[in-house]
Amino acid sequence: MIWVKAHWIIKKLFSNYVWEIPNNENKVYLTFDDGPTPEITEWTLNQLKEYNAKATFFCIGDNVRKYPEIFQKVLNEEHSIGNHTFNHLNGWKTATSEYIENANRCDKETQNSKLETRNLFRPPYGKIKPSQSKILRKLGYKIIMWDIISYDFDATISKEQCLENVLKNVKSGSIIVFHDSKKAFSNLEYTLPRTLKFLKEKGFIFEKID
Repeated sequence: MIWVKAHWIIKKLFSNYVWEIPNNENKVYLTFDDGPTPEITEWTLNQLKEYNAKATFFCIGDNVRKYPEIFQKVLNEEHSIGNHTFNHLNGWKTATSEYIENANRCDKETQNSKLETRNLFRPPYGKIKPSQSKILRKLGYKIIMWDIISYDFDATISKEQCLENVLKNVKSGSIIVFHDSKKAFSNLEYTLPRTLKFLKEKGFIFEKID
């Protein structure tokens, strides 16, 4: 069984993480993990632009290093960016000191940008030790999790199921996870335009996370 929505018990146990951003204005928060990725990130930006939608991109530092021009496009279009470690590390399988060093490497890759703050962090796989979280939060990071995960990266689910994962569960304040990666693109290509169209027609507003 896959857990599309974050369970309320998990949210309560880890209440120092951000799982959703409650509001009465129908604002939702689209997020994209694992980029920047050639062609796919640009395609994603074009989809967002069509709906005047802002989003948050949790970038892998090594991809920022390899594709700085794509990273700059994300910034130029005034989306938020967040730290997703330098090498997409699983926090549960990584020593705390190594994990923090890797997150710092990701941060350094964005230092030449004109960002005023780089205070958002999403752990790859959603897996992070309390010791790692504590240090990152002391460094000023907000740990951003999610209310809904699309499972666009899962090749065993259909594109229709991927779309349903989002549309059947979304509410005002939801933080929704997509991936601007090659692995996810087959599902993303189908799901993202339909998500944007449906939610726009329902009066939702697409905001970035600050």
